[in-house]
Amino acid sequence: MEAPDTYLDMDLLRFTTAGSVDDGKSTLIGRLLYDSKAIFEDQLSAIELSSQQRGDGYVNLALLTDGLRAEREQGITIDVAYRYFATPKRKFIIADTPGHIQYTRNMVTGASTANLAIILIDARKGVIEQSRRHAFIANLLRIKHLVVCVNKMDLVDYSQEVFDSIVEDFKKFASRLDIGDIRFIPISALLGDNVVTRSDKTPWYQGPPLLYTLETVYIATDANQVDARFPVQWVIRPQTNEHHDFRGFAGRVASGVFKPGDEIIALPSGFTSRIRGIHTFEGEVKEAFWPMSVTITLEDEIDISRGDLIAKPNNQPEVAQDLEAMVCWFSDKPLQPRGKYVIRHTTAEARCLVKEVRYKVDINTLHKIEGSPEIGMNDIARIQIRTTKPLFVDPYRANRATGSVILIDEFTNNTVAAGMIL
Repeated sequence: MEAPDTYLDMDLLRFTTAGSVDDGKSTLIGRLLYDSKAIFEDQLSAIELSSQQRGDGYVNLALLTDGLRAEREQGITIDVAYRYFATPKRKFIIADTPGHIQYTRNMVTGASTANLAIILIDARKGVIEQSRRHAFIANLLRIKHLVVCVNKMDLVDYSQEVFDSIVEDFKKFASRLDIGDIRFIPISALLGDNVVTRSDKTPWYQGPPLLYTLETVYIATDANQVDARFPVQWVIRPQTNEHHDFRGFAGRVASGVFKPGDEIIALPSGFTSRIRGIHTFEGEVKEAFWPMSVTITLEDEIDISRGDLIAKPNNQPEVAQDLEAMVCWFSDKPLQPRGKYVIRHTTAEARCLVKEVRYKVDINTLHKIEGSPEIGMNDIARIQIRTTKPLFVDPYRANRATGSVILIDEFTNNTVAAGMIL
């Protein structure tokens, strides 16, 4: 029995929203959910009641995502809110991330798995520091598609001149980044202009509305299908009468494609074998690719355990103990020079030492601050790390899964940083 093509029937788009405070991120998501009929009647009734109690004077769709009490009281987004909805063309997972600079770490977390980022810009304010900051973070996280929504066009009389000026400013800044696909859409999240349907109030805008853009943006080539990487999470040995000799290696395909008969190499041992079969909950499959979770069986009995990596002999990751990484610092306790941390990379874990802070990035100007600057919460910096054992890594720009790490305080077990290997 073959597994159903659940990964092919309706592709999934993960996208994140970012913008300055009060740019309308939560309202935009609420409008998308409302206009695409993705809200249950009881949800809508609850929002209508909350809006009335708050004295908003209209149905405040932002309340759909601002779930924390502090968010509703202040009218801002603090935590990362995830929402799911679907249209006949595609499924979506939205990460509504906060705009405040003190929640930069929350934005990094929400955007780390996104295929696309929506950056909202208030038409009255234009491109501001936080607009540039969020574009820089999207670039840092290698998000390949950026949609810049110029919001609140109703407050500038749907002026084409205002829109064109913002587009020009943003393009000037974005020319210093490495984002290949940037699109601009004039919208009013509050009134629904150009969100789900084209607005007759912007006849000068010839492009599609936001939802059509989200439904049709091509992401099939975004995943790395070249570098075959399979971090082993678990060794399965049922030792039952039915599966007495079964020995499989379970995990999630990080990138590339694996098929029965493929020659593989197990790292760090360096032993080679061939894939005998690829198993899923539904049965055997003819190939495995990201983001499938599978169990791989091999033709030979070789020693493989959690934290090892299965790759192809002619396309192996770099084996390294000295790493250069860009990190976003999450902890309120600053990074300690020569500090020791636990590093987690795919399914492997080791201890590490921060050898050097190369520089900190001023994410408003993109300038480098050198000379051993202090790295505190929400700072982004380039550091050099030495690990206690070799890790099997790829550059983050080539492979998000094998190019990312997290640092953990070994005493509190708190995650203190997320890093992207250079």
